[in-house]
Amino acid sequence: MAAIGVAGAFLCAGTANYAYAQGGQAQPQKKVKDQGEYDLYNNVVKETDPAKKLQYLNQWVDKYPETDFQDEQLQFYNQLNQPAKVLEFGQKMLAKDPKNLTALTLITANIQKVPNASPEQLANAQKAAQTLLDNLDSLKPATVTDDAWKQARPGVENLAKGTIMWITTKPAMEALEKKNYPVAEQEFTKLVQQFPENGQFSYQLGSVLISERNPEKFPQAIYQIARAVAMDPTKGGLPAQNRAQVDAYLNKIYTQYHGADDAGLAELKQAALTAPVAPAGFKLKTAAEIAAEKEEEFKTKNPQLALWMGIKKQLTDTGGEAYFDSSLKNAAVPKLKGTLVEAKPACRPKELVVALSDATHGEITLKLDMPLKGKPETGAEIQWEGVPSAFTKDPFNLTMDTEQEKVENVKQEACAAAPPRPAAKKGVAKKKA
Repeated sequence: MAAIGVAGAFLCAGTANYAYAQGGQAQPQKKVKDQGEYDLYNNVVKETDPAKKLQYLNQWVDKYPETDFQDEQLQFYNQLNQPAKVLEFGQKMLAKDPKNLTALTLITANIQKVPNASPEQLANAQKAAQTLLDNLDSLKPATVTDDAWKQARPGVENLAKGTIMWITTKPAMEALEKKNYPVAEQEFTKLVQQFPENGQFSYQLGSVLISERNPEKFPQAIYQIARAVAMDPTKGGLPAQNRAQVDAYLNKIYTQYHGADDAGLAELKQAALTAPVAPAGFKLKTAAEIAAEKEEEFKTKNPQLALWMGIKKQLTDTGGEAYFDSSLKNAAVPKLKGTLVEAKPACRPKELVVALSDATHGEITLKLDMPLKGKPETGAEIQWEGVPSAFTKDPFNLTMDTEQEKVENVKQEACAAAPPRPAAKKGVAKKKA
């Protein structure tokens, strides 16, 4: 990483001049203990085989635990891709110097490389990263200029922040990878509460809740995804390139669960911005619940039509004839209301054809006990009580027997008088011859 390279360059400036102090040679700032350390140092520097290089390095560390060159030893472990050694050796260095920049930086950078890092390793790495963040300016090496540190500082800061976030999200991501959705739900819930401005965490929590396939959790899932979509991309929300796709997904699952309702979804998005998790008692009605409410409202406002729609639904079902024979035939039916569409015959009819679902298509034929006295007005609304006596499914028709007195609001006009019959012609008497 760039941050490691910059910090390493600062701390290792002049390492090419490491030498064993002999005779009248100028004394370097850091000194080897003896010829043995000098030789081990040279072996590590010059060896090109990684395995042998690591062997020399371990010998150097073991034989000279108080060497002046621990920063360099730590960087050699880093160069040899030994993350566990970096964490172990770096921690020993921090025990002596809690603000050693090399140790803090390399521990922070190597934790993600350690397979199955232990809780202790994770805690130490998080502490190192936080120490970097808390002391960025005071950690500047004295030999580094302000301008150089100004260039290096953002890299070190981003490294520390990224490591802390990785450690913090590790339990959630591991549970998600293992498809342990209950644990993932717990961990992502912690994350959305800890980082309320992070839209990605809200989206992931919503996805986990859906993956649990528990219908009771679907409203919470939709809430989280709506929050992720509604958050400002410039303030931690989803990236613009992903937001449109997630918004389309939100519309899909919202419609499947609740039904099409653009205004309701817009309100939900705004409400979801007010809290990282849905408030207690949050409820999102299902499409079935909304349909049931509308049906109840319809029944309240249109009881007779609702009664007929229920009867017709069962008659048109696959078992319609059986339903008629077992439950409807010869049974008293409460008063119904409909539009008179035809009278048979038009004047003094004994049969009336009535439409109920609309005003034009006949559905019920009323058979009267006696004909009406006039010509009924078609298109008018009537109501009646009767007893079903016959049924045909195709074409659909329910026949009901009723009495003339039980048919209400029939508007009639007098039947036109029959044209008079022509008078019979009188015969002319023949004259007698």
